[in-house]
Formats: sequence, C-alpha cells, structure tokens
Amino acid sequence: MSAYVMKGIVPAPVLPMLPDCSIDWDSLRSYLAWIAGQRPTAIAMNMDASEGPALSRAEMLEVVRISRKIIDEACPDGSCPLISGLIVGSTADAVSFGQELKAAGAQGLAVFPPFPTFLGNPVPTEMIYKYHKAIADGVDLPLIAFQFPKAWGPDFPPETLRELIKIPNLIGLKEASFDTTKTLETIEAARMLPRKIGVMTGSDTFILEAMIFGCDGALIGFAGTATDQLIRMYNAAAAKDFDAAFEIWGRLGPLARFAWRAPIRDYRPRMKEVLVMQGLIRHATVRPPQLPVDNAERGELRRLAAQAGLLTAGAK
Repeated sequence: MSAYVMKGIVPAPVLPMLPDCSIDWDSLRSYLAWIAGQRPTAIAMNMDASEGPALSRAEMLEVVRISRKIIDEACPDGSCPLISGLIVGSTADAVSFGQELKAAGAQGLAVFPPFPTFLGNPVPTEMIYKYHKAIADGVDLPLIAFQFPKAWGPDFPPETLRELIKIPNLIGLKEASFDTTKTLETIEAARMLPRKIGVMTGSDTFILEAMIFGCDGALIGFAGTATDQLIRMYNAAAAKDFDAAFEIWGRLGPLARFAWRAPIRDYRPRMKEVLVMQGLIRHATVRPPQLPVDNAERGELRRLAAQAGLLTAGAK
C-alpha cells in the first residue's frame, strides 16, 4: 500500500458481540468473509464503527490478527488490504501501539486524533504535523489522517494539508466533518496539493453527493452493510452514470440518514440491528455505556432496510 492512493469503497465494519459483551469471533469470521468477498478497496477495523474506543489493546490486536487471516483467505491475491484504526492519547503511545498493530497484521493505519489534546479548534498545524510525522517515522505503514466534525476537532485547513503532504506515508484523508461546505473546501484544498492523496468521505449521510463533489471514495461504516451496492454506486459515479448511481443511493440513503441522525453515537446499535436482520451477525449487542435501540426504532430500521433491498425472505 505504500505507493497507493486511497479511493473506492473501504468498509469500516461493526464488531459483532455476544450478549455478555465479549467479541463474537464466529460472527466476525463469517461477516468479514462476506464483506471481503465483495472485493472492496480495503477493510478498516478498530474504527469507531467497531467500537474501537471501547476495546482493550489486547482485543484490538486480536481483531487485527483474526481479520487479516479472514481477509487473506477471502482475497488470496492481496487485493483487499487491512487497515486498523490507531486510537491512543499520546505521540509515544501512538508509535508504540502502531508498531504492535503492524506486527499483528495491519497493512495501514487510520490515525485518530489523540483526544482530549486535539479536542476543539483550532488545533495548531505544527501539532497535527508532528503527531503524524512521528507515527510515520516510527511505523513503516501507509497512514490515513482523520478529519472530524469542526465542533470536535481537528479539521484540516489548507495550510495543514500542505504540511501533512510532506509525509510520504500519508496516502489519504478520511473527511468525516458531516458538513457539505467543509467537504467542498477540503476537496478543493486537496486539488491544489503538489501530491495526490485520496479524500475519502466519512459522512454517511451524503455519500454519493460527496463523491460527486470530488471525493475519491468512502471510508465508511455504512459500507459494512450495503457493500456491493455501494461499490456499484461508486463505479457508476466514477463513470458519470449518475442515473444508475442515484437509483442505488435513492434506496440506501434514507436508511443511512436515519441510522446516522442525531444522536450520532447511536449509529452503532442501529447498524447492528440492521445486520442482525440481514442474518450477517447474531446479536445487536453494544458495549456499555452505549445503549441498544428501542422497539419503535427497530421497526423503522426494518422498514428502511427492506425498502433499501437489504433484507431477504430468510432474514431474521
């Protein structure tokens, strides 16, 4: 992946859990094999969608080890690399844990902001650059930076992107601002850079629109359910077959917008409910303090998933 530019569809799947809140490894194996078999650009584990912040370090490493084995079996030609989220609180810890994730099998790292240090804006460009540069120097893997909503921080103004692009390992940016204006600003800033990086939307509520704006693809939780449909939508948009692209998004969009509506944290149990309905995982368990959905919300998720064409006659 070192010379790779991020593009296409990169699912960030949920992490199946048993009723006791331990990881459901059996469901993970079948679920990841299902995703990998559809040949996305890559798969990203230990992300927010997989409740990465709620996992222990040992669990995150085991997720990488098992996920790498599953993906390699499904894609023996190496066409679907494994990316891991890197979620830590300090520079030294980022380098150390990044090395452990690489040893476990990660082929790229999605670098989460080290909260609470990066909480709120503005975050100094020097701080952002030095953090990513230290990781790049200490862990020989491709890196993807992570732009959060502006109220959380950090965002990446043009001057910050110009500094980050000096890091050869940096191949992409997950643009998860959930703000159309910021998305457009980021795409335009990326166009002016001396080296191409992939701008991947992480805003599940307007995936197709972000691609039409100019995003190179999506690194996104919603692709953990409608993987094949989103790959076909991306290919249609890239070919400027917008009728075909909007036909797909017209079915999927209402579900994505409902699942990622406020409070946005609840997208995790919402998407797990959909995956249970699809028969892809066994339980919709989320780790406390996250709460499950109620019956009314579950019913609406079922209606929208059926409307999207995601449920079969044998779905639960």
